[in-house]
Amino acid sequence: MLTVNAYVATAATEPLAPTTVERREVGPHDVLIEIKYCGICHSDISHARSEWGEQVYPIVPGHECESCLKGEEQYCLKGNTLTYGGIDKDGTITQGGYSTHVVVTEDFVVRIPEGIDLDEAAPLLCAGITTYSPLRHWGAGPGKQVAVIGLGGLGHLAVKLAHAMGAEVTVLSQSLKKMDDGLRLGADHYHATSDPATFEQLVGTFDLIVNTVSAKLDLDAHLGLLAVNGALVNVGAPAEPLSLNVFSLIMRGRSYAGSLIGGIRETQEMLDFCAEHGIGSEIEVIPADKINEAYDRVLASDVRYRFVIDTSTLA
Repeated sequence: MLTVNAYVATAATEPLAPTTVERREVGPHDVLIEIKYCGICHSDISHARSEWGEQVYPIVPGHECESCLKGEEQYCLKGNTLTYGGIDKDGTITQGGYSTHVVVTEDFVVRIPEGIDLDEAAPLLCAGITTYSPLRHWGAGPGKQVAVIGLGGLGHLAVKLAHAMGAEVTVLSQSLKKMDDGLRLGADHYHATSDPATFEQLVGTFDLIVNTVSAKLDLDAHLGLLAVNGALVNVGAPAEPLSLNVFSLIMRGRSYAGSLIGGIRETQEMLDFCAEHGIGSEIEVIPADKINEAYDRVLASDVRYRFVIDTSTLA
């Protein structure tokens, strides 16, 4: 077994703390990866604080570092192998990327192309693929009207990707305080959802809406912004249930769907696309001892747009 340095959550109400964890022995079809950078995702916080149900502690968060026959391992009918909090092939609990090393099966390794810095690439393995997958699946491209709800860690990459795909992109945010950023990142339009006029002005506009926020929304109001046969896709994961009136769907042939990260094939496709179009994450690099402070700042929306841990500070 390999002992490595890591940052660990020991309970839902306790701060993360430095410790060591054991990695499995490297088998004949495994790869030992030295982790240089790991992004902080809202999902990490939800898992660490048991917001999505009781967790098994200790947890090393960080999932940026597994149907299957179609290259969609994330939807494996036998249960996917999560980067942390899952069952590894040796029966142990998987631990994630807030650490210096990880051992993975060779089938789940991707290549970071030349032209993408490793610190900017780290969030692409979460926020990048999480937004790329629904944009590709629902046909974002020239002639399509795409809206992105929320300009955060997920949303800012959704804007960059949809713009690079050739779609006309609109940001739907609670306020206009990030408008300059949104337009700089590739949005063509920016509207505040706190203004009731937005929902009157944009009714029936969009072919695709990607909802990146982990908060309760008025789904019926947002579904009303879709054109005939348009789709609203959730990638944000709020802890509480959402409800809608089915007539918001059937009267215009609209769809309401969800999307979970992406498979290995599509993740490599996304990375290659980002390298080709010069897309990286907007990041703030932090040392490991700032993780707990970063969690609080994520919840306060005080980051533009992803924290990335420099794992050399775990040594």
